[in-house]
Amino acid sequence: MSLKKIFHKDILWFFGIILMDQLSKIIVKQQMVPGESIPVIADIFHFTYVLNPGAAFGILEYQRAFFVFAGIAILGAAVYFYPRLRRMDLWLHYGAIALLGGAAGNLIDRIQNGLVVDFFDFRIWPVFNIADIAIVAGIGSMIYAILFRMKDEDIEEPRHEI
Repeated sequence: MSLKKIFHKDILWFFGIILMDQLSKIIVKQQMVPGESIPVIADIFHFTYVLNPGAAFGILEYQRAFFVFAGIAILGAAVYFYPRLRRMDLWLHYGAIALLGGAAGNLIDRIQNGLVVDFFDFRIWPVFNIADIAIVAGIGSMIYAILFRMKDEDIEEPRHEI
C-alpha cells in the first residue's frame, strides 16, 4: 500500500473519531440539560449529561490551561513523529491515531468552554464519552503492540554511527 493511501486512511480514522465524538456531544447538548439522566437499562446503563471540569475520574478539576497546553503538545508531537509511527506495527500505529483522535475531541471541548461533555453512564463507573473510548482503546492497542507484537529492535532508537 502506498504511503499516500496510508496517510489518507490515517486522516479518515483521526477525523472520523473526532466527528463521531463531536456529533454525539452536540446531540446530547441539544436534547438534554446538564445533570439529566435517561435510563436505557434501568440501574445498569443511562445517558447522563455531565460537564466534566477535570480529566479521567475528575482529577485535576478546572485546570483548563494545563489540559489545553498538554493536548496541543501531544498533537504537535504526533505530527513530528508521524513519519516514524506509520512504519510501526499496525496495532501501535492505529492505536496512536485513536488516542490522538480522542485527545483532539476532548481538546475541542476544553477550548470551547473549559469542560468536557460526558454522557455514557454505566452507574458503577465515571461517566465518559466517545473520545474517552478512543483514548482507552488506543492505549490498549498500543500496549498490546508493544508487549506482544513488536520485537526489541522495533522499539529501540535508531543508532547513528560516528
